[in-house]
Amino acid sequence: MKVHGIEGMSPDQILFEIDRGAKFVYYRYCISVLVLTFRRSSDVYFIPTGAGAVGKGLPWTMLTVALGWWGIPWGPIWSVQSLITNFQGGEDVTEYFYAKFRAGGGVPPAIVPK
Repeated sequence: MKVHGIEGMSPDQILFEIDRGAKFVYYRYCISVLVLTFRRSSDVYFIPTGAGAVGKGLPWTMLTVALGWWGIPWGPIWSVQSLITNFQGGEDVTEYFYAKFRAGGGVPPAIVPK
């Protein structure tokens, strides 16, 4: 997984932005094909202070709206869960990244559940 939005930033700059209220989030999406339904997570996105997190998740939300509902029974269930997560601004994983940057490492690998 990739972390979008931190290109060209040093770890110190990222920590400064997190201290000001920036966050790292990922979004959920769901795709169904007849009786098969897949629930996945997007890459991680860096959301600067004051920027809206819901807008970054719109591609994943629209994908879920278009393709998530069709698999029975999990399509509707996972689609609703994905939409709720995305409309709440994604799943916040800032604490994970904050701890990794504080530990002195570079950009940590983005580990999010599938």
